[in-house]
Amino acid sequence: MTDALLLETREGDKTAAWWRQAAVYQIYPRSFADANGDGLGDIPGILSRVDYLADLGIDAVWLSPFYPSELADGGYDVADYRNVDPRLGTLEDFDAMVEALHARGIRVVVDIVPNHTSDQHAWFQEALAAGRGSAARERYIFREGEGPDGSEPPADWVSTFGGPAWHRVADGQWYFHHFATEQPDLNWDNPEVRADFVKTLRFWSDRGVDGFRIDVAHMLTKDFAEKLPTSAELDLIPKDGNHPLIDRDDVHEIYAEWRQVFNSYDPPRTAVAEAWVAADRVPKYASPESLGQSFNFDLLEADFDAPEFRRIVTENLALAATSGSSSTWVLSNHDVVRHATRYGIPVAQDSDAPTRHGGQWLLDGGDESVLDREKGARRATAATLFLLGLPGSTYLYQGEELGLHEVAAIPAEDRQDPTFFRTGGEEIGRDGCRVPLPWSADGDSFGFGSAGAHLPQPAWFADYSADAEASDPSSTLSLYREALRLRHPLQTGETLEWIETGRADVLRFARPNGWQVVTNFGAEAFDLGADAADVVLSSRALEGSALPGEATAWIAPAGLLG
Repeated sequence: MTDALLLETREGDKTAAWWRQAAVYQIYPRSFADANGDGLGDIPGILSRVDYLADLGIDAVWLSPFYPSELADGGYDVADYRNVDPRLGTLEDFDAMVEALHARGIRVVVDIVPNHTSDQHAWFQEALAAGRGSAARERYIFREGEGPDGSEPPADWVSTFGGPAWHRVADGQWYFHHFATEQPDLNWDNPEVRADFVKTLRFWSDRGVDGFRIDVAHMLTKDFAEKLPTSAELDLIPKDGNHPLIDRDDVHEIYAEWRQVFNSYDPPRTAVAEAWVAADRVPKYASPESLGQSFNFDLLEADFDAPEFRRIVTENLALAATSGSSSTWVLSNHDVVRHATRYGIPVAQDSDAPTRHGGQWLLDGGDESVLDREKGARRATAATLFLLGLPGSTYLYQGEELGLHEVAAIPAEDRQDPTFFRTGGEEIGRDGCRVPLPWSADGDSFGFGSAGAHLPQPAWFADYSADAEASDPSSTLSLYREALRLRHPLQTGETLEWIETGRADVLRFARPNGWQVVTNFGAEAFDLGADAADVVLSSRALEGSALPGEATAWIAPAGLLG
């Protein structure tokens, strides 16, 4: 396929449907590329790498927060929702980046963080100064404390990042923060809050942003009784749409208003919910009246196991059909251990915590004696090709196209994740997947920037640099590029048909146009027979007509690719 035809293919659908089967690449801006040499990745750094992104073959980029922030939580503590952190550039830099990406047929999705602001946000600083009973405090969740002098918190709730979920201010009142102390929760019953976020959505949409990823979309609305339940009582309350803190039905009143905003643009702006909710609750977020799409993290939490993958895919395609949306598939992101490493750790060494998958290995010091890097890499590429063959949109995380593993050996003094500090190191945090990318095999920061990197990069990064892999046809980067190139002409419909293989550890499915994906989760090779002649891509070289273990092959009948 020529470059011109590829661009036409990506740009051909100007409707709201472009996102339904898109390959979206997540950029964590502070760790992508540093153009000004201050150790932090920035918007001009992304601009300098747009050709790399175009060569990769993605349909869209999703930018994690780039807003002004004190970095109490990696940028998810936003001080100004309608600006760019001056350390990362300017609004003019942002506009130039959007223009350059659009010129290459790449759409732009930005992170919106509506549950909480930074404690440095002008509204919160106003609330602190205004005092009890003020309109400024009504934008947040302030309560009087318990006990005769109000010195006890309103409830014994624990923050997601560890430690108390209530913090006392100088005049004696307490405010609620689901996450870090520096991230006070907003009061979504307040009309000012609702109006301001509509203004924010229009601000970025008017600048050409194509869609939004909504952070913790299930947490915005809350119902605080006069007497708050204890933490133990809270855990017993059913999560059925009426829970005081999470996944409340009334949150969709907000998203219905947002949907009107999105649909006022041509093409309509898209949205995807980060909503950690029960499966039967997902369609509410993914419906066309609400956000339109919702992440599913089931494969991210799954072992490299054929029956588990098949069950998850079947269930999530059914959920997507219920909502009228398309499913989403993801194996790595900025909150979890990279999947190349997860798949290389013995299951017994792993953690059951949903957002800390692989966390036990990190707590054990990232002991490489239990990590099989080659096995992890084999399984990671096999799983990625499986995902890219599925109907729906696939989200890729920066660096996975290089085959990067988790960076475990980060000294305590260099760590940045609030989870690490608020738990006294009992939870190691997410820094290991946020280490700046290696662009070249040499230099102090492997080409990331001229002044080093804000998180330490290990020496083994030299073997995974983008420059080295770009010229190696056997590299992980070359495999991703070829997979994404082929995916555009092959992608069809939004259904699949499972084909029985006679083996529990081998999955095979066909798409409506005859494209087939075969993944061997086992160790023993699987014979493809005559279909081996139609293999257009495989994560490992075939052994005659057999697909090796821990590998995926794509089969495209003659004529399907033109």
